[in-house]
Amino acid sequence: MNLSRRPPWRICQLHQPGLVPYQTAWQWQQRLVAERRSDRTLSDVLILLEHPPVYTLGSGADPRFLKFDPAIAPYEIYRVERGGEVTYHCPGQLVGYPILNLHYYQLDLHWYLRQLEELIIRVLARYGILAGRAAGLTGVWIEGRKVAAIGIKASRWITMHGFALNVRPDLKGFEQIVPCGIYNCPVGSLAEFLPDIQLGQVQQDILEVFAALFQVDLQPQRDRLLA
Repeated sequence: MNLSRRPPWRICQLHQPGLVPYQTAWQWQQRLVAERRSDRTLSDVLILLEHPPVYTLGSGADPRFLKFDPAIAPYEIYRVERGGEVTYHCPGQLVGYPILNLHYYQLDLHWYLRQLEELIIRVLARYGILAGRAAGLTGVWIEGRKVAAIGIKASRWITMHGFALNVRPDLKGFEQIVPCGIYNCPVGSLAEFLPDIQLGQVQQDILEVFAALFQVDLQPQRDRLLA
């Protein structure tokens, strides 16, 4: 008997479709969650992608955190099911949408939020960056600058939405909002600390750490997901 052999890990389908409009990815998530609410034997899914510039607000987000008139917004705006306030997505930011059945992990949303933070913290540790949490807040910070935002939704313990890590985005879009509803808390990116950092390498690191942290076998999918 090979005692070093680990037990089978849960299968997690991996989709990396590149740059995708926010509404399209949102519809993908809604469909995937609905399917898994009906059939809990289906595999988990991780979607890792980028979005064109867009603002999103959580279900209970305060519109006062927008610094512009929504009627003449510089980019599209969506109010979605996740928790949290307003945030900004754009190219150069890696966005992850785990569709996980928490019955196979822990039925605890606080645990899940901390796991997503831990994912980012461990990824950044690979680059020698000491990242951490802020008391009472959700997300990941480096030297007082927020580099990763996290907002989730669970329906019958099936998760959607997820995390957004600023690798090397144009941060100007954040100037038009109060990010995550937190005043006097600057937003940062990894490129500010590591100017040569590459998006592709960070993407690979996220996949490796995600697989180990959640103990899943990521299986890349060649299709165009639900397009």
